[in-house]
Amino acid sequence: MDKLPESLLLEILSRLDNSADVARCRVASKAFNNIFPDLRSIKLLCSRKWCKNSSSMTSICFKKEAVDVDPADKDFAKEWLPMVSQTLKSLSLSGLPFPRLSQLNILPLISKYCHNLAELNLRSAWLSVYNLNPMPMLTSLTLSYTILQDQHLNQFNKCFPNLHVLKLEGVTGLKEPKIHLLNLQTCHWYDNNQLSLTLITPNLITLRIECLCYTAIHVEAPMLSHFHLILNTLKHAGFLLSEFPTTKTVETFILDSRSKAPGDARYSKLTLGKVFRVFPNVSSLRINSGAWSELDGWEILDGRIGLKTICAYLKLFDPSLTFSYVARGLDRCVGLSEVSLLIHRGVDGTQYKSFMFKCMARWPGLKWRWGIWGEDMEDFWITNAIDI
Repeated sequence: MDKLPESLLLEILSRLDNSADVARCRVASKAFNNIFPDLRSIKLLCSRKWCKNSSSMTSICFKKEAVDVDPADKDFAKEWLPMVSQTLKSLSLSGLPFPRLSQLNILPLISKYCHNLAELNLRSAWLSVYNLNPMPMLTSLTLSYTILQDQHLNQFNKCFPNLHVLKLEGVTGLKEPKIHLLNLQTCHWYDNNQLSLTLITPNLITLRIECLCYTAIHVEAPMLSHFHLILNTLKHAGFLLSEFPTTKTVETFILDSRSKAPGDARYSKLTLGKVFRVFPNVSSLRINSGAWSELDGWEILDGRIGLKTICAYLKLFDPSLTFSYVARGLDRCVGLSEVSLLIHRGVDGTQYKSFMFKCMARWPGLKWRWGIWGEDMEDFWITNAIDI
């Protein structure tokens, strides 16, 4: 072990899951112990002693599980934040407590000490913006399942002016929030109770919205090119898209529904006609499994030249019906060049192959990609029919 280069030893330590594993390596190997001061990234399951030895870290992931300190504790935070603030570029805190109102101080403390921070991730926290200082160096912010005491995001917008990436997942405490960030390029919004959302983001390129209720969304994003929409059911989609201005810059559109039961397109109130009226220049369309059976209106694709690629996630409850539905779309897309179909892993291999060969025989001029998808697995792309 002592003969390994220092760069490799540092890489090994930085990939360990927590500080306890790092400590074991330091005890077991003199080489690990010698290069520890140069370690720049670590996941802390730690004590006060560990924080005092972290002054040179550029990245810290602090998990509350199995620790003897609370990183959000007022006194402790004032102790450890100044120690790491000069070099710290990335900070992640999870499992923070929900204290009384007067104790909600972790976010202002971070803004006070960590002037060079570029990436911040806070999960399961109760956050106050009182005494929050501007953080112009911060370019990436993730708030997951937090309570944020800034109803309209007024202070939020002022203090994080240079965000490029923003992820707000399950954030409560908001009321008619307005995201007004001039430098934002990527935004992920997940919510189940907001009636309205406004985005004024002139440089936004990628937008992912997950809504579990009727939400009026107003978007001013003239550079938007990639839009991923996830709904509880497509019955909500018509209402949501009616609030969208015509956006000619969107090239990639992904549609998904959380509905697990086979839907009836007659009740979804969403057709591809509505999609393409709002996003007329979409060249790449992806329809995930929940949305497939609820979507209607393939007729709008008649003679359509601009649509180049389609990706769909299928369950094959009825292979003949699914094939006819696929045919309604593909026969109408004049400019289509590539089709990717992923079949649910529960489908019998023989049934899968039959459907696959039938499609390729019907449209031999298309480039085909085939894969397998499942609820708890990554998409698997097939290179050989034998793999099915």
